[in-house]
Amino acid sequence: MKKAFFGALLCSLFASGLYGQFKENPILNLQNEDKRKLNWGYYLGFNQFDFQFDYQLDRGQDILVDKSYGFNVGLIGEMRINDYLDLRFEPGLFYTQRTLGFPGFSSQVDAIRETRSTYISFPLLIKASAKRFGNWKPFIIGGVSTALNLGSKQDSPDDNRAGEFRMKKQVYSYEVGFGIDFYTTYFKFSPSIRGVFALTDELVPDNDPASPWTSNINAMRTRGVFINFTFE
Repeated sequence: MKKAFFGALLCSLFASGLYGQFKENPILNLQNEDKRKLNWGYYLGFNQFDFQFDYQLDRGQDILVDKSYGFNVGLIGEMRINDYLDLRFEPGLFYTQRTLGFPGFSSQVDAIRETRSTYISFPLLIKASAKRFGNWKPFIIGGVSTALNLGSKQDSPDDNRAGEFRMKKQVYSYEVGFGIDFYTTYFKFSPSIRGVFALTDELVPDNDPASPWTSNINAMRTRGVFINFTFE
């Protein structure tokens, strides 16, 4: 009963806060927030990563990817271009895990490979905002990024024969997303959702050209979805 009461209380406070943001003539918060040439902040959030495979030949079943949720944390540096455009640099750390299921194996030891990745990402983005409506403002964001995968195992001499699934250290991607800036009394809060799509192949093939794990893979690229909560 206590948990239900506190949950209902939080929901009512959240709803009243949203009403305060969207009502017709609100008291304007942080009226000079977007006029500064440089702005700083940080973000927290979570992600879900996947792989997209391109195959050499159509030889039956695809590789299965079991996705899980990871987390994001990072910093924000923003330079104002004009009233509607900002240039943003958002270095961050992303942790994620994906489990690959390879067809054609009778043993789970051979069929299953876990990939734990810790990416240090360096995105350069353009944020295009609409006109501010009271204490909120929608925006779209997009750009390019490069990331270092600290769990890549690229330089390992072992491959899938020894249970090691190897990936390249550096990844180049493009990102696109949308969100809303909310101007509170003390800071700007911005929930957003973003898609990230790798441009480069991340697979390090096995040493054996006829490997049952990697010989039929032409390219393997990361794709993912981020939900971030930004504080500026």
